[in-house]
Amino acid sequence: MKNVITTEKKPIKLWLDDLEAGALDQARHLANLPFAFRHIALMPDAHQGYGMPIGGVLATEGVVIPNAVGVDIGCGMCAVQTSLQEIEQDTLKKIMGMVRKSIPVGFKHHKKAQDASFMPEDTGEGGLDELRVVREEYKAALKQLGTLGGGNHFLEIQQGSDGHIWLMIHSGSRNLGYKVAHHYNKLAIALNRKWHTSVPEKWQLAFLPLDGRKGQDYLLEMQYCVDFALANRRLMMQRMQEAFAEVAGEVDFADMINIAHNYAAMEHHFKKNVMIHRKGATKAAADQLGIIPGSQGTASYIVKGKGESESFMSCSHGAGRRMGRKQAQRELDLAAEQERLAAVGVIHGIRNTKDLDEAPGAYKDISQVMENQQDLVDIQVELRPLAVIKG
Repeated sequence: MKNVITTEKKPIKLWLDDLEAGALDQARHLANLPFAFRHIALMPDAHQGYGMPIGGVLATEGVVIPNAVGVDIGCGMCAVQTSLQEIEQDTLKKIMGMVRKSIPVGFKHHKKAQDASFMPEDTGEGGLDELRVVREEYKAALKQLGTLGGGNHFLEIQQGSDGHIWLMIHSGSRNLGYKVAHHYNKLAIALNRKWHTSVPEKWQLAFLPLDGRKGQDYLLEMQYCVDFALANRRLMMQRMQEAFAEVAGEVDFADMINIAHNYAAMEHHFKKNVMIHRKGATKAAADQLGIIPGSQGTASYIVKGKGESESFMSCSHGAGRRMGRKQAQRELDLAAEQERLAAVGVIHGIRNTKDLDEAPGAYKDISQVMENQQDLVDIQVELRPLAVIKG
């Protein structure tokens, strides 16, 4: 931990020194919520989001806050170790070409619905009938399944410090998660107005009581989106493995590591059951494997959690942005960023200035981020990028 702010109703505990003013204001709002529990934790990749800082961890009593989870419910990481120890550039390019054909990126979806057997199975006692938004979006979700999305989502092939080639994916719940998040945040805003709550609407932290039907409905639909995001990553990983097997020949794949970083869950901390909101934060319970990606062209890490209570057993979900998307497009030098990626031998997707929002220069230094959370995780494998497809 780097610092503690004690000027608000609840302390704000920070694992970074360079927090922007907007994110600090949002953290102060969290610390003054009447139902906030114990303290607010900000991970070393924290930066401003909507309502709550990305890289923030909030514990609440009696309520859930849709905007403290965000619109990409269940967004997270998965990684698989392969039996390969080296790979040629030509092989990499062939694999990435096949992957591009089988996995739509950006706003693109599959033209045909994917097999429903890939969808999450557990929908609660009432099945899809309990899940109003999911039920309405189910057919569309079948075409979103196995698609990457945009923004900072990526497919990557990496060289591990363990001597093995790895596959890594960062993606979420696509439009399904957005629809669920938007529906329940809008509902929470309307109810909070009706109740004349003490939480200012401009904070963008409208809540739903856990003892009410709407709060329980949100938790059910949110969990389905978390499961859908996992199913989405699992199908993309399957397609990546198929491409590897076809191009590289006989390859063995280890079990997939998966971890989400946008969700809320009831957990036990400081002798109480509380609703933990992780928005761009990764669970890091004792001995739990996790994944912390860097930016395009920098290292990523397989980590093991230390179960640090002060962070609510959490760690960063990545490097964290140091520039907004538009700012990066305006201020970063295209040639310099391309040269930076070429210097480390990465097959990348920085083609023009609009791609600079995902250039390495738009992100914080991942090595500093990892140094700031030595009390939260131990590094198991360092992964260096060989080829990347961005959303």
